[in-house]
Order: sequence, then structure tokens, then C-alpha cells
Amino acid sequence: MFDFVLKNRKPRNLLLIFEILSILLLFLFNNNHIDRYIVILFLGLILIVYVSNLVLGKVSSGDNYIFLLVSMLLSLGIITIYRLSPALGLKQLIWVLAGILVFYITYFALRAVRKLEYMTAVYLGGSIFLFLITLIFGQRTKGAINWIKISENISVQPSEFTKILIIFLIASFYTTFNKKLKKLNYTHTSFYLMAVMYVFVAFLFLQRDLGTVAIFMAIYTGIQFIYDEDRKALAINIGLMLFGAIAGYFLFSHVRNRVDIWLNPWTPQNVVNNAQQIVQSLFAIADGSFFGQGIGVGYPSQITYAYSDVIFSAICEEMGVLTGIGIIMLYMLLIYRSIKIALKQEYLFYRILAISIGILFTVQAFLNIGGVIKLIPMTGLTLPFISYGGSSMISSFIALGILQVTSEDLSYKYDRGNSYE
Repeated sequence: MFDFVLKNRKPRNLLLIFEILSILLLFLFNNNHIDRYIVILFLGLILIVYVSNLVLGKVSSGDNYIFLLVSMLLSLGIITIYRLSPALGLKQLIWVLAGILVFYITYFALRAVRKLEYMTAVYLGGSIFLFLITLIFGQRTKGAINWIKISENISVQPSEFTKILIIFLIASFYTTFNKKLKKLNYTHTSFYLMAVMYVFVAFLFLQRDLGTVAIFMAIYTGIQFIYDEDRKALAINIGLMLFGAIAGYFLFSHVRNRVDIWLNPWTPQNVVNNAQQIVQSLFAIADGSFFGQGIGVGYPSQITYAYSDVIFSAICEEMGVLTGIGIIMLYMLLIYRSIKIALKQEYLFYRILAISIGILFTVQAFLNIGGVIKLIPMTGLTLPFISYGGSSMISSFIALGILQVTSEDLSYKYDRGNSYE
């Protein structure tokens, strides 16, 4: 089998080798006892990843490497989560299955639906609706109100899906709505979108979810820098962001606490109480060294929330810092492909979508990895496609499905005169 795979040398075949070797290590970790959980995990990984990549190559004429990159990331995530908790590993496998299904639904839906750039009001109304239901029904977790509990075992994080709507809102504003306002002789049109974005920031301040604020404003500011002709509006936006960051520090005790942990994690009081997670994270990375302790040999379960917020450190402990560097490089390749897709895309709306999704993956990965290595204060954001969680996994696959569509030739959808730029 390995000889066949090596002779073909296709990326999905090399990924298959990686998964087989990783699962065999999990077999050894279980003292050669093959239970039904690990069999399900093994077959699920092989079928999900290999078949999905194979099918995508048949149905899409776009960039098929982005799904391969994500396949490697989610494989590392499932393997690590299963090693920490077999029950959570199986749940994550279900979320990956659901995410891939949503990826294909998103892909075919966007290919079929036309005039998405004219639905500015829909994106705005949907975003406000998600904010309102979060404030009304949400529960406070780790200082922020961002989860809605549906049942005993199921919770939803609406902000994960609001990110997608805001990406569409920004893209439709700069593609159509802003031009309509200028034709009607409205002035300072850039401030209309800025006002909307800061209303969203106000909602997030009420929820005390400042990590999501960073993602929203990074996407908005990045697109504003590229496509907004009003440099004064950009300067005002940057000034307001700085003011908001300072205000958030003084208004919210949990933000001050995280900054204090970031600056002084080694004080006796912090080590015992508040800074346990970051201290455990740093020790885990140090124990892993370059090549890791080996799957099943380390102690990543001692890290608080090792399966979600701090999964990068758990991977580094058992698979090594070199694997951690490999994860960072996979994200860099995914972001590079996003930029390349945007540069090749001739339709402005889809080009902005591609850039926005690239910014989304960049900022979320940076905030997570930067937090666990003590480069920046921890934000509690998940690592895309790797961390445990249903809302994050589904929204990330929706974003990937959008990116897949933007990588294709869309001349079948639009007239050159209306949509090219």
C-alpha cells in the first residue's frame, strides 16, 4: 500500500500516509488494544479526508490545495483531541463530518445564487439578529456572554456565524452600496459602514467579547485600507480602535486580569491562581523540545482547556516544536493561497470575500498561537480547524467553502460591465 502511495506522490496520498502512521501511534498508546472508538476514528479520518479531497478535485475547477491544507490541520486536531479524550475525539469527528457537509452545501449554494452583492440589508439584519439573541439568551463564559445553551450537551456561539455575515456585509458595501450612495450625491459615505461596525463593537462590548472585536475590526480595517478612498476615515477608524482598546482595558476586569497574566505570569500569586493555563502551556512547549515526547508520552491533559484554547501547546508537547512550526506554515500557506485567489479573481465582490477570509484565518490563528506562547495576551479564541468545538468548525468550513468558490472562474454568473473591476 505504501509503495502505491509513494509512486503516485499525490498530496492526498502523502496525507494518507501521515494519518496511517499517526493512528498506528495511537494504537501503541492504547497498548495494542484496538477498541471500537479508535477503529471508528481511523476509518472516519481516512474516508472523510481522502474521499473529500478526491471528490473536490472532480467538482471544482478552483484551488484544490486549500482543502488539502485544511485536511492536514483537522487531522492533527482530531488525533490530539482523541489522545486527550476519546469521547471528545469522536464528537470532533462528527463535527468535522458536519463541517465538510456544510462546506459542500456552501460551495454549491454560492455557485447557484446570483446577485449576492446586492443583499446588504440582509447581511446587516442577520448580524443584528444574531447579536440580539446572544444578549437575550446568551450565558457568561470566561468573562464573556457569547454562548447560547440549546440543551444539556449542545451550545452555539452565534458570533462565529456573525463573522461570515459581516464579511459579506463589507464586501457588498464596497461593491454596490457605496457606489449607490455616491450616485445619490451622498458625501462621506465611508462613515456609514464605519458607524455600523462600531454599533457591532458596542454589542460585543456589552457581551464583553473583545477577542471577536479584534477579528471584526481587523477584517474591516484591512478592507478599508485597500478599497476605501477616504484616508481620513481610515485614520479616524484607527484612532477609535486605539481608544476602544484602552477603554476595554479599564472597563473590564477580566481584560486587565489577562494583561496582568501576560506581563507577570511567574509571580507566586498568578502561578497558583490566574496564570496556571499560560504557565502550563509554556512548560508543555518546553517539554516537547524540537521532536516532542511522543504521542501518549507527554502530559498535555494537565493543561486547562488543552483540547480547545491551548491545543497548540498540547501538540507541541507530544509532537514537538517542529510540528508547531509546521502548523504555522500550513496557516501561512492557506493565507498565501487566499491572497493568490484574490489577486486572480476579477470580480470585486468575490475578491473582497477572498481577502476577508484570508484576514479572518490570519488574525484568529495569530491571536490563538500568540496567546499560548505569551507573545500577546490570551483571548480565548479557538485555533481554526484544530481546536475542539462545533460552532468554530462549522463557521470555518463555511468560510472555506466561500473561498473555494472565489477561486473559480465566475464568468458564468456576471456580465463584465457590472461586476468586474
